[in-house]
Amino acid sequence: MDMTWITDRIAVGGGIWNEENMRELVRKGVTHIIDMQIEFDDRPLAEPHGVRVLYNPTDDDFQIKPPDLFQRGVEFALEALNDPENALYIHCAAGVHRAPMMTLAVLRVLGWSLDDAKELIQKRRYVVDFADCYVESVEQFIEIYERTQPDVAGEDRKQMAMKQKTLRLP
Repeated sequence: MDMTWITDRIAVGGGIWNEENMRELVRKGVTHIIDMQIEFDDRPLAEPHGVRVLYNPTDDDFQIKPPDLFQRGVEFALEALNDPENALYIHCAAGVHRAPMMTLAVLRVLGWSLDDAKELIQKRRYVVDFADCYVESVEQFIEIYERTQPDVAGEDRKQMAMKQKTLRLP
């Protein structure tokens, strides 16, 4: 299974594709999946294992991505990460563009700076390639997200960010 832990609760990687790989994810503690690949829907594989999946498909077409793509993923991720027993796997087909893009959005919402989040992701998963248009898409989403969040949610995000920044790798 092509999977890299970014923190001890957030992993990034390539497609799951089959039952054997889904079982491996479950053995590694994954409880939630954000599936960014348009090529394959993981929900039928995950259902028998009780793993929650957000099927959030997008083309790897090097075009600006809409804010609602990130909003869905971030809401799902924050809900998952709110429970300290949960672990999140964010993936696309190869784990090079789309999954790292969503991971970047999640880390940004959790309070990481753009540079720190990119550095962490690339340091842990060296095959990541942050296309400029995808980074721009994340930053456009973050601008909207930060304008629309109530102050209390911002405080909750800061607390969660502190927890995430101190997480250990497995």
